[in-house]
Amino acid sequence: MKHQSDHHLEAIWKGAMILTVAGILVKVLSAAYRVPFQNIVGDVGFYIYQQVYPFYGVAIILSTYGFPVVISKLIAEHPEVNKTEAARKIGTISFAFLLLLGGLLFSCLYLGADALAGMMGDSKLSQLVRIVAFSFLLMPFLSVGRGIFQGSGEMTPTAASQVGEQLIRVCTILVLAYYLVEHGHSLYEVGAGAMVGSVGGGLAAVAVLFLFYHRYQAKAKRQKKPGVYFSTRSIVRVLMLQGFTICISSLLLVLFQMVDSFSVYAYLVKSGTSPDEAKLLKGLYDRGQPLIQLGTVVATAFSLSLVPYITRAKAQGSFREMKDKIMISIRVSFAIGAAASVGLAWLIKPVNTMLFSNGNGSGVLLVLGLSILFCSIALTASAILQGLGHAYLPAFYVLAGVLGKIVLNFAFIPGSQTSGAAFSTLLASSVVAVGLLFEIKRKTGITILEKAYIYPLLVSIGLMSAALAVLLEGSHGLVGSSRLLASAQSLVGVMLGGIVFLFVLIKNNYFTKTELSFLPLGSKLSKLIK
Repeated sequence: MKHQSDHHLEAIWKGAMILTVAGILVKVLSAAYRVPFQNIVGDVGFYIYQQVYPFYGVAIILSTYGFPVVISKLIAEHPEVNKTEAARKIGTISFAFLLLLGGLLFSCLYLGADALAGMMGDSKLSQLVRIVAFSFLLMPFLSVGRGIFQGSGEMTPTAASQVGEQLIRVCTILVLAYYLVEHGHSLYEVGAGAMVGSVGGGLAAVAVLFLFYHRYQAKAKRQKKPGVYFSTRSIVRVLMLQGFTICISSLLLVLFQMVDSFSVYAYLVKSGTSPDEAKLLKGLYDRGQPLIQLGTVVATAFSLSLVPYITRAKAQGSFREMKDKIMISIRVSFAIGAAASVGLAWLIKPVNTMLFSNGNGSGVLLVLGLSILFCSIALTASAILQGLGHAYLPAFYVLAGVLGKIVLNFAFIPGSQTSGAAFSTLLASSVVAVGLLFEIKRKTGITILEKAYIYPLLVSIGLMSAALAVLLEGSHGLVGSSRLLASAQSLVGVMLGGIVFLFVLIKNNYFTKTELSFLPLGSKLSKLIK
């Protein structure tokens, strides 16, 4: 019996790792394509796309991290003997509910497109809103398909559908953008083409799931189907409460972008900025989104890799091990998040030039980049609390952060323009991070960051900063305005800063050899410890 239990836990852990790796790849793709896209359409074209992107982001979160998780949990709770029949009935009820919900959200966006565009201050965005509305019609297919597979212990179909969706989406967006720009179409038509690409990615994900589902059905028909009863009302209640709770917890960055879509451009115009200049300023500001996303992915790739260990330790009742893993995970998010934020602050001008062809808006992007630290901590802490069974807490603090962002945008943008929006993101993300760390401490009793670890972290950041300052000062006269040389300066700076930071951090015993073994590339890094 114990052997079966251990085998089951091992299967859960492996499945979690598959989804973690797929999630990292998807996030990298989702952030990286925006750089060539901006290079094709320019800052105003990027503004147009980013104004509507948050609606698509909500659809993606709902059908990837929200409802599939709840559906899989409902299925997984049943014994193997009737799991297939449970999956069928839960899937049917969930599909009907999500079909109604998806249709409602589609109708609200499609029919309310003109009103939403008006609220954003740009009536020309209405067509893009109508196109992105179709993403919500795919939500029941994606959510139920992924949920059934995950609940049955098969993570590969979900991972394949996520990666396939992003690959098709990214390729379609870039190809359509290039084609439409080359053939003289307006930037709003280019933006509409990008939204078509996003919906196309969703259709590709549905196709991938159907291919896997065909094989799953053939296997299910051979299994016995003992009767099983479900209350439709109870399943719908769980989907609504737990589904939306988990979704909100995962929507931190998207909801911040949503607030900016409805406030930055509109407030700029109301405060006297011309519409054309406001679009350009918002487009420059939006350059920060892929930087935050990429920086956060790098930071959380290490810290979130420990979450499956935390979940497994909790399931096995190893509370000492669970607390140890939580502390390591938080320390990792502090270290990598701080290094990414401070390193980007030093290198922001050459990085801006390397990625977006010029250094315009670098001051605003510097402030936005600092939020990588707090977003990394918040996302890591949110995942930890979800793993511990407290999903409602991250949702509460994310909503508090969004409310704070709304208020701060209203207060700061009229006087400080996009710098005010950047500061509001920084402050709001810090509120979420601090709140979630407080809850982890309250629920587990751990010390968030012991004094013994603060010194090596500060020394590592200080020496990294010194190394980057010397590099920038020594190469400033050589680089000038050259994009090629700025790219070389950025890449050398990233490598130099990363090497100095990690070397000093590990040499000062921020991690033990055992702790490093749980991290990606940890076995190689542990050689630096004597």
